[in-house]
Amino acid sequence: MTERNDRQRSTVRLWLTAGLMLLGAVTLVARAVNLQVMEAEFLQSQGEARYLRDVSIPTVRGSILDRNGEPLAVSTPVQSVWAHPGELLQAADRIPMLASLLEADADDMERRLTQRANREFVWLRRQINPDLAERIGELDIPGVFLQREYRRFYPTGEVAAQVIGFTNIDDVGQEGLELAYNDWLEGKPGTKRVIKDRFGRVVQNVELIREARPGRDLQLTIDRRLQYLAFRDLKASVIEYGARSGSVVVLDVVTGEILAMVNYPSYNPNAGTRTATDGLRNRALTDVLEPGSVMKPFAVAAAMEAGIAEPGMMVDTSPGVLNVSGHDIRDVRDFGELSVEQLLTKSSNVGVVQLVLSMDARHLWSMYSRFGFGSVSGTGFPGESAGVLRDYERWRKLEQATLAYGYGLSVTPLQLARAMAAVADGGRLRQPTFVTGSDNPPHSVLDPELARQLASMLETVTGPEGTGQAARVEGYRVAGKTGTSRKAAAGGYGDRYVASFAGFAPVSDPRLAAVVVVNDPSGDHYYGGQVAAPLFSSVMAAGLRLFNVPPDDPGLLMARVEESRE
Repeated sequence: MTERNDRQRSTVRLWLTAGLMLLGAVTLVARAVNLQVMEAEFLQSQGEARYLRDVSIPTVRGSILDRNGEPLAVSTPVQSVWAHPGELLQAADRIPMLASLLEADADDMERRLTQRANREFVWLRRQINPDLAERIGELDIPGVFLQREYRRFYPTGEVAAQVIGFTNIDDVGQEGLELAYNDWLEGKPGTKRVIKDRFGRVVQNVELIREARPGRDLQLTIDRRLQYLAFRDLKASVIEYGARSGSVVVLDVVTGEILAMVNYPSYNPNAGTRTATDGLRNRALTDVLEPGSVMKPFAVAAAMEAGIAEPGMMVDTSPGVLNVSGHDIRDVRDFGELSVEQLLTKSSNVGVVQLVLSMDARHLWSMYSRFGFGSVSGTGFPGESAGVLRDYERWRKLEQATLAYGYGLSVTPLQLARAMAAVADGGRLRQPTFVTGSDNPPHSVLDPELARQLASMLETVTGPEGTGQAARVEGYRVAGKTGTSRKAAAGGYGDRYVASFAGFAPVSDPRLAAVVVVNDPSGDHYYGGQVAAPLFSSVMAAGLRLFNVPPDDPGLLMARVEESRE
């Protein structure tokens, strides 16, 4: 009996064991079918999510070139350091060594990594030099990787800084033409799908999703050689006269192309950090000034156009002072009787004011407005100022008088250069441009014959009796106008000045127009003829030489050569 009971219990245990094993087998098969069939797609996607990655393919930003194809801004490949926080924290003992190489605080780096431990990507240092990148790569620290990026480099440094501008660390334009033409210059990064191992290293390229598209190059009208020479001479003048700042603009008379635009002080766009100083501004476009006597040619042109003046007409400027609405307007001395031409030669405030007050205010406003004063020039440069030219209906008599010699309105150096180029080009005004190949048709703002007469009158300014003798260029006939304006101060005008000269050459066949502005020169020399005219001469001489413009006064050139031999 006992034996039979034992056999029955053994049989039950056997079947129970077999049943459990069968149930386990069925469960395993069911689970396998579920994983391999029912959840295969989900599990595969989860696996790929851990090892299959879409990564960006960096692309290069377009270069900025001068008119001759010389580089003004280029992008160079560099390495940046990033980390997988979780993996790097597992090798925390190596963080101090890494921080030392990156000149960072080790405790701060570890704290940042800990705070971002749930992430897979954290920048440690962007755009490091190649030697440092190589040293970090050799360390082979877990969770630390190098990634290729591009950094902007500016070969001309401070010479063209305010015109070209700069980009941020992500290669996006922030100032100047880098900002204005950012959509043109920036490339479109590509995307590729790769398989990475657990250390974040790419082990296989799976597919190209989108090709990288490099940025397009931008060719400017700027001539790098002239830009450098103008900057060099401007810097020397600002330092020599103890001035606060200065600007120079050179235009091609025939095309309206901007050949050079320089400002001082400037800044180095290649520096890692930049402060919001005056050096960041492109003063030639963003800063305005009361131009002073540089405006007289346009006031005289308005009087001649209105039929109330002609070059040989005499005007009595005695006794060198004129009272308008209780305010005295003065000349530097009593010039007596002067012709209209001599009003420009001697820069007589009294004579020009008499002409302006004898015409309708609307006509003077029309002349100034036609030449582009009071409106942006249309370069598209970020932050360009329109200046100020109030509506003539709001002028009082005194304001109309002061507008005759450049007070009561504000202009930019580029506006002055554009207007002077229009006089040189027979009264045809063009929209100035920075980009080669721009559609830049002229429109007439002054009768060609009147423009020719005005150009001839302005040539006397650089003659023996003119205020701008220092602006002459050997072998060339030069026309222009000096300007010396007081700077506005609390309660009126103080004893600080802006010296300027605007002109063009050669008079017989004008090719280049230029404006020089020196802001707040100190000491005894502050007149436009003393400070700005010599700078205009050196810049214009360089431009005429670089562009192979033949002399139009070879007799004068030969005479100077003979004098030097004697």
